[in-house]
Amino acid sequence: MSSKLTKHGSSSMVRKITQLSSDLDQESENVSVGLATYTVHIPPTPDNQPMEIALERSNTRRVVDQYASSSIFTGGFNQATRAHFMETVTESDSSDPQMTGTNGSSCAVPGCGGKLLADERGLDILYCDCGYKICRDCHRDALSSDEGICPGCKEPFKDLDMQDASMVNHQALPLPHGDEVPRMERRMSLMKSGPLARSQTNDQNLSRSETNEFDHTQWLFETKGSYGYGNAMWPKDSENDASSGSEWMGGDPNAFQDKQWKPLTRKLSISAAILSPYRLIIFIRLVVLGFFLTWRVQHPNDEAVWLWGMSVVCEIWFAFSWLLDQLPKLYPINRVADLDVLKEKFETPSPLNPAGKSDLPGMDIFVSTADPEKEPPLVTANTILSILAVDYPVEKLSCYVSDDGGALLTFEAMAEAASFANLWVPFCRKHDIEPRNPESYFSLKKDPYKNKVRSDFVRDRRRVKREYDEFKVRVNALPDSIRRRSDAYNAREEIKAMKLWREKGTDEPRESMKISKATWMNDGTHWPGTWTTSAPEHSRGDHASIVQVMIKPPNDEPLAGTTSDSTDIDLTEVDIRLPMLVYVSREKRPGYDHNKKAGAMNALVRASAIMSNGAFILNLDCDHYVYNSEALREGMCYMLDRGGESICYVQFPQRFEGIDPSDRYANHNTVFFDVNMRALDGLQGPVYVGTGCLFRRIALYGFDPPTVKEETGWFGRKNKKSSSVASVPEVGYSEDQSLRNGSTDDEEMNILLIPKGFGNSSLFVDSIRLAEYQGRPLADHQSIKNGRPPGALIRPREPLDAATVAEAISVISCWYEDKTEWGDRVGWIYGSVTEDVVTGYRMHNRGWRSIYCVTKRDAFHGTAPINLTDRLHQVLRWATGSVEIFFSRNNALLASSRMMFLQRIAYLNVGIYPFTSIFLIVYCFVPALSLFTGKFIVQTLQITFLVYLLGITITLVLLAVLEVKWSGIDLEEWWRNEQFWLIGGTSAHLAAVLQGLLKVIAGIEISFTLTSKSGGDDENDEFADLYMLKWTSLMIPPLTIMMMNVIAIAVAVSRTIYSNDNKWSSLLGGVFFSFWVLAHLYPFAKGLMGRRGRTPTIVYVWAGLISITISLLWVAISPPSGNSQIGGSFQFP
Repeated sequence: MSSKLTKHGSSSMVRKITQLSSDLDQESENVSVGLATYTVHIPPTPDNQPMEIALERSNTRRVVDQYASSSIFTGGFNQATRAHFMETVTESDSSDPQMTGTNGSSCAVPGCGGKLLADERGLDILYCDCGYKICRDCHRDALSSDEGICPGCKEPFKDLDMQDASMVNHQALPLPHGDEVPRMERRMSLMKSGPLARSQTNDQNLSRSETNEFDHTQWLFETKGSYGYGNAMWPKDSENDASSGSEWMGGDPNAFQDKQWKPLTRKLSISAAILSPYRLIIFIRLVVLGFFLTWRVQHPNDEAVWLWGMSVVCEIWFAFSWLLDQLPKLYPINRVADLDVLKEKFETPSPLNPAGKSDLPGMDIFVSTADPEKEPPLVTANTILSILAVDYPVEKLSCYVSDDGGALLTFEAMAEAASFANLWVPFCRKHDIEPRNPESYFSLKKDPYKNKVRSDFVRDRRRVKREYDEFKVRVNALPDSIRRRSDAYNAREEIKAMKLWREKGTDEPRESMKISKATWMNDGTHWPGTWTTSAPEHSRGDHASIVQVMIKPPNDEPLAGTTSDSTDIDLTEVDIRLPMLVYVSREKRPGYDHNKKAGAMNALVRASAIMSNGAFILNLDCDHYVYNSEALREGMCYMLDRGGESICYVQFPQRFEGIDPSDRYANHNTVFFDVNMRALDGLQGPVYVGTGCLFRRIALYGFDPPTVKEETGWFGRKNKKSSSVASVPEVGYSEDQSLRNGSTDDEEMNILLIPKGFGNSSLFVDSIRLAEYQGRPLADHQSIKNGRPPGALIRPREPLDAATVAEAISVISCWYEDKTEWGDRVGWIYGSVTEDVVTGYRMHNRGWRSIYCVTKRDAFHGTAPINLTDRLHQVLRWATGSVEIFFSRNNALLASSRMMFLQRIAYLNVGIYPFTSIFLIVYCFVPALSLFTGKFIVQTLQITFLVYLLGITITLVLLAVLEVKWSGIDLEEWWRNEQFWLIGGTSAHLAAVLQGLLKVIAGIEISFTLTSKSGGDDENDEFADLYMLKWTSLMIPPLTIMMMNVIAIAVAVSRTIYSNDNKWSSLLGGVFFSFWVLAHLYPFAKGLMGRRGRTPTIVYVWAGLISITISLLWVAISPPSGNSQIGGSFQFP
């Protein structure tokens, strides 16, 4: 019997849902037009918050698990959460039992023909001991109509005991208190805390543990003495504690402590022979700059004060900017991780873990995409395949794909990728394939058979290559397939509507019938997301939440494959399990700010906390794939090493493919990733750059690190601390009781205000404590004060049920963040186009540290724009974000005392560097103005000026050479970075400053878009996009600078030649600086010329004639006069 829930006004509440499967299976009457829907609950909204929904635990957990994994869940604002059972997702058939859909045998009930659900090994899930094959729908009908009589044995159904599938290892240690409460009883309920919870208990004298209720205050705001499990080490000189600890840990505590401790990571210092001279030269250059600027101020050029004044102001700013950039580079370091020690500590059989199960914490990987037209689905699919094949415990790994565009194309591409993963991932594991991105692997130019010792590798590779080619054909054909399918269904609906119109015989004109051009899924139902032709509630900014488990959570036991004709690959010794793969598209509605990528990331944080709750989160863009399958393990080494509990994230360097060999526009950005980031690693840590970053989940929740100390402000007053998981101020008994009772006046410590921070999902709040505990390092060393015991994480995770997915739908709804701190203190921070930098800054500002992990083999590879215009727009976005940071409360000048001084300098430079463009553009025009007027920035070229100039140049060269030495980059890469610094500084950075100032002062937002396109018709050229010219207004300033300097050189040379009194010294100085500017702009000029040989010769002829004409005209208007020479002697200012 189904329980239909309806909503009567905004004040109605949902009390209870019974018989879960019946509720989820209630079909819509009009299947041909809309979704076949199954009501789970009415979602809470800001005006409608539920008090409690209790869900009964199913007797057949495998059925619930399979059902949750084979249904697409939708819901949102003022909508019921619905589950639509998907028998097939794509037109291609996949028989793998881990895939979405029904893959079992046919139902034995006459006239049915439905498919049975299958378990992880592909075996049919049976409902009766007699083994009668009955599908889920027929089983439900039998329960409701025949009083539960089995059609096979004619006996009542006997519920099978499915507890074995989720049996917990008897030696696995229990997780912290709070997990004992059945999950089904904690679904979609308002948090029970404070006076509300106490009023609902039967006995007010019962403690929270006795009432089987999770106490949020006991965990979030506990005293120093009662934190978690405490030290997790046995106290000294305490016989009773030692014995109890021995029983708990499963061994002798003394033997546990005496075991040789090995660090997971090591810090490698840079040679003093390089670092000491490097620091000395920085000091020398600083002194020389000080003397030079003093001399320049004291010796003005009276003949051209305006020229002197402009140059001096610019030089002072350049010195200040150089100082901000150089100071954070004083302490560069290198690090290395030991994967063998990681395996020994977490995956080696021991008395606590005789089976050698992985004790590593769970990890959730986020992949974000927004537009399948700009981000090809094939690229995203390859990224997903590389993630599913990483070398990390399968049962501890989950992958979430955020489709912020809600496109059916992305949905079906992910389904195709999940299907192909059943062949690709076991192949990678069997033959140790690197990289595990099929497109990159099959495109390798090296010998693929090198170092492959298995005799069947050639046959397997040929088979997989053939399957991958077919996979690419299917993915690339998806747009046409979806279009043809939708056209067919829409035509059918139009015919039905026309027939209905004729039957009614009304006088309404035919044009009045408006039938939406819907986008249809493969099973003949409407796609709940964005339609190709936008319609109400089906557009990019207006669609429901969607959650689809593409690959269900794997079992905790290895699953060996078989040899079959379907794969033709021997997988008998290979674990064929796949990590859980989930498609997520958050709800978007008009009137609700979706906050772009930051909002999508926060939605994934909440959804993943409900469904898998990995203690760590890896963030990847859709075009950044895993190049090193062991990269995740290396990142975990830093998180789980001694002191790792205070690390908020591990940032990996970005490496790019498809860059032209000369790296014309500095796309590799090696100076930033190998110089600046290594240097920051020696301070408080590198900045977060948006992708390739491994987060500690608890740090994203806005908590303080466990090692942070109470800060004392001015006048001896203690500063108020934000909520901390691992470190809270020590309080007395009475104050502690007030915190637990929710009666304190401190809003930060009041448990009743938790919804203000995280929202009203109690299941989400409960997950926070478990995520913190699971992310702790092992307590295997006396210096680790905040660890967990070994063996605590070897227990399997709970099966995924429909109510859990329904809760995930709720937390990604558009209204969920209302009146919470999401985007302000919790999660990714809103308000900037560079949300990545701001999010990392907030963590460092709370006292967290970050780590820079440079692996021997690149961890991730991605793509970068090699076209000049695309590159300039990329830099524009970064610079715009920096300007926004400078004019916000995230300015480093307002940072707390928990941030290191040099780290503060680094973040200050992040916000200031775009403003250098103002002075840079002025200074680039100075040589041209000098040549036009015949004046120079100094009155005469004195020895003192030249000596200072020589000293500044030599120290710059020495610093560059030493940076190349300790960072490992090439000198050419350093020079390319200098060139593009000027190109970007005179174009994108200036536009960002203007845009930021207009936004702050006048509230006007300006967007720079492409106005015209032209270019490459050679499709066979790998770098065809490099030569494509797309005009943009960003090119005007550098183009003007280049033309002005070229013309100025021609004018000055002509004037000097025709002059009776030649000023060769002034000409030499001006021409030298003009050539210096033009040398930096050479890549820009090359980009304007396009492909070599394509620029017509007449263009060069015209340019030369125009330059000569202008120079002669200038000489005629302003005839040369006067004389000048180099004079004076060297003197200090």
